Amino acid sequence: MPHSYHDLIRLFAECFEADYNTRLVAGDGEPEYLPADAAHPQHRILFAHGFFRSALHEIAHWCVAGPERRLLADFGYWYAPDGRNAEQQRAFEQVEVRPQAFEWLFCAAAGHPFRVSLDNLNGEPGDAEPFCRKVLAQVHELFDTGLPPRVDRFVEALLAFYRPGEQLNRAQFTLDQL
Repeated sequence: MPHSYHDLIRLFAECFEADYNTRLVAGDGEPEYLPADAAHPQHRILFAHGFFRSALHEIAHWCVAGPERRLLADFGYWYAPDGRNAEQQRAFEQVEVRPQAFEWLFCAAAGHPFRVSLDNLNGEPGDAEPFCRKVLAQVHELFDTGLPPRVDRFVEALLAFYRPGEQLNRAQFTLDQL
């Protein structure tokens, strides 16, 4: 089945719009999370340029953010853009392990390729292997301890739409896939 961001917008709305007053929106620029305000009564997750993977990645960040952070623009997280030095890149990687683990689960549920992203093409990316190992370990830990409720709900919706009757399991996630 082809992968369309329109399907993700619909699936996200079915899963979360009523309970969390949040919409997934195809943006024209960089991804961004915008909490509800006087002009916009719903929270908005804007993903980049209609890219399927960008939508999954931004949903993953939303799944990491707790109720208080979901009231802040971009969840109140620190972010240094592409061109980070080695120290900034290490800080970036520390906060990206969990969202990228969630994104990998979403990609697998949708039958879409996943690759970790160091997101630093114009900076010092460092060694990707330790980061890949951390993302894999996080995915395995999630299978051992159970998926958070929003992640589980979205994984199930993706599976039902893209891979009916299938399930994800820990053994499907290996380092050689990254």
